[in-house]
Amino acid sequence: MRFGPVMLAASVALAGCVAIARDSGSAAQDRDWSIYGGDAAADHYSPLTQIDRRNVGQLKEAWRFETGEGELQTSPLMIGGILYAVDPQQGVIALDAATGRLKWRHRPDEVGSQPVRGLTYWTDGRSRRLFSSNGSYLIALDAETGAPPSDFGTDGRIDLREGLGRDPRQAPTYLTTPGVIFGDTIITGFRTSEVHPAAPGAVRAYDVRTGKLRWQFNILPRPGEAGYETWPAEAWKSTGGANVWTGMTIDQARGILFVPTGSAVDDFYGADRLGANLYADSLLAIDARTGRLLWHFQGVHHDIWDRDFPAAPVLLTVRRGGRTVDAVAQTTKQGVVYLFDRVTGAPLFPIEEHAYPQSDVPGEQAWPTQPMPTRPAPYARQRLTEADLTGAHAGGACGGAEGVPDL
Repeated sequence: MRFGPVMLAASVALAGCVAIARDSGSAAQDRDWSIYGGDAAADHYSPLTQIDRRNVGQLKEAWRFETGEGELQTSPLMIGGILYAVDPQQGVIALDAATGRLKWRHRPDEVGSQPVRGLTYWTDGRSRRLFSSNGSYLIALDAETGAPPSDFGTDGRIDLREGLGRDPRQAPTYLTTPGVIFGDTIITGFRTSEVHPAAPGAVRAYDVRTGKLRWQFNILPRPGEAGYETWPAEAWKSTGGANVWTGMTIDQARGILFVPTGSAVDDFYGADRLGANLYADSLLAIDARTGRLLWHFQGVHHDIWDRDFPAAPVLLTVRRGGRTVDAVAQTTKQGVVYLFDRVTGAPLFPIEEHAYPQSDVPGEQAWPTQPMPTRPAPYARQRLTEADLTGAHAGGACGGAEGVPDL
């Protein structure tokens, strides 16, 4: 959901209600929202019960904080009665969640144009840090004061354009979706251009205290790395994208990082990158300690339709074949869900390769087949025919639900 300046007032009003619930002493009501997406499993679930269908219509604005001009896409964190959020200029604010009073505000060195959708929080019980983005930089802030720690990177920030094997001026890189924490590392992807020039995708782990790079996994493989053969020779020097823009999920107990990757550039043209193009459009399982690839699944081979995975995967436990399986679920733009054993990568339901029409664009070579899970059933329509159209025309009212099949 996208929040404008007024909508943030609605979201923080709900946070104020949560603060009141803390006074009840109920353990179920006393839970922080300290991780973007709810928790490391990315399930977006809260156990709070104070607000439900019976009383949600009675909510009233508790307080309001105007962030300033611009579009706001941030999802705030709620930690110890303090609400942390990113403003439209990529600044960070800390508010008393019960009153809306400003505790501190970090103003960026330069106003950024990219949306920053949330923050990352880390603590070892003594120090507390927030991680955000400003332009092409990963920045660290003291959660108590909002001041950048001098011992992190250079003056509290790291240039994400560095270390990608490209001229940084030709590698647009933005941390629009926050990184994830594993131990004392913050692991990040980034957003980049969808046309040339674009940064080549990579997943990187940095020390939360110093900013030192711990490991890097090149999603667009370099010579000697697995998957290099699925691209034209030397493509890694010029091709970009295949980046992680949606966010990642982590199995904290096993130390497995799940990474949904984007499409390669250009989004709708691939004659200059013939091949399957690993590890674009893939779900990767990576050892969060070392950056070693454990298993992968490519959802679209040689993507020329911009059909990369649109959301972080979700961790869940299911019953399958009479046994309990710790699984990972990945949604798609095609309206289907893939389910895998999160340890082995084995699909829980068969995945079939289907033949599709070939491209007639000169020089283009569409991949002859694409995968499709046999189950679960699609959650969105898979065909659109003339019978499904509403008959609405310019200047007329929108059509109703007639002709729309049950899904």
